[in-house]
Amino acid sequence: MIVITAPTSQIGGKVVKTLIEADVPLRLIVRDASKLPEHVRDRAEIVLGSHGDASAVDRAFEGADAVFWLAPPPWAQLLEDAYHSFTKSAAEAIYRHSVPRVLSITAIGRGTDWQDRAGPVTASIHMDDLLMSTGAAFRALAMPSFMENTARQLGVMKEKGMFFGPIASDRKLPFTATRDMAAAAARLLADHSWSGQREVPVLGPEDLSFDDQAAIISEVTGHAVRYQQISYDQLKQQFLGRGASESVTQGYVDMYRAKEEGIDNTATRTPETTGSTSFRAFCEENLMPVFAV
Repeated sequence: MIVITAPTSQIGGKVVKTLIEADVPLRLIVRDASKLPEHVRDRAEIVLGSHGDASAVDRAFEGADAVFWLAPPPWAQLLEDAYHSFTKSAAEAIYRHSVPRVLSITAIGRGTDWQDRAGPVTASIHMDDLLMSTGAAFRALAMPSFMENTARQLGVMKEKGMFFGPIASDRKLPFTATRDMAAAAARLLADHSWSGQREVPVLGPEDLSFDDQAAIISEVTGHAVRYQQISYDQLKQQFLGRGASESVTQGYVDMYRAKEEGIDNTATRTPETTGSTSFRAFCEENLMPVFAV
């Protein structure tokens, strides 16, 4: 029995789809089961509740062979507390029920110069430390920025022919697609043979600058799109304006600074760590149909 947290998220939903198709027994922790597809509800065991709730994870982890752990992004609380407090009950339940294997979604940065000053990256590494303290076999799938982060600005791309960010336009970075993260997670969850504790990066096939992304978007969609760099103060005001706490806001500023300085470039691209989805293929599938409307 594999337990999946956040089964309606971009990554978790894709993990569920893959494992359901492979006829793997699943137990899903979900607040609202109606958000799951009907065929998933029919074939998986459902535990209603939040995976941050002690009673929900205690029920879900009993008899589990593996746990897929994905903490929700923090927003209106202290950044470090959000990850640690949310995961604490899960770690206790993993230990109590002797869950043999745990897989988490985390961020690139462990062992780097930025490890202790990269906002959500730092918090996710500390979250993994808590999970590893249970003694379970552990894999942390470490991500750079997602291609989907660029796609979130699709509306302003169509309206103004621009997208925005604080990182220099020519800084080349790795990106990954959520489906490649999910594919790597599903493979590991279905494999009962691994042991030990380690981190596995999941990278896209190439490093790209935001200027590179803009050129690809323009070519694929047939609409001229360019990237506009904004200041870190502007970024901070955007987060605060959307209701983020001061702690979360400063954490994201620190994370983007770390990315611009090179934290994501510390992961090595190998056949094992490289996903199959190029940014061009991602745009053809996700952006081109929207621009065509």
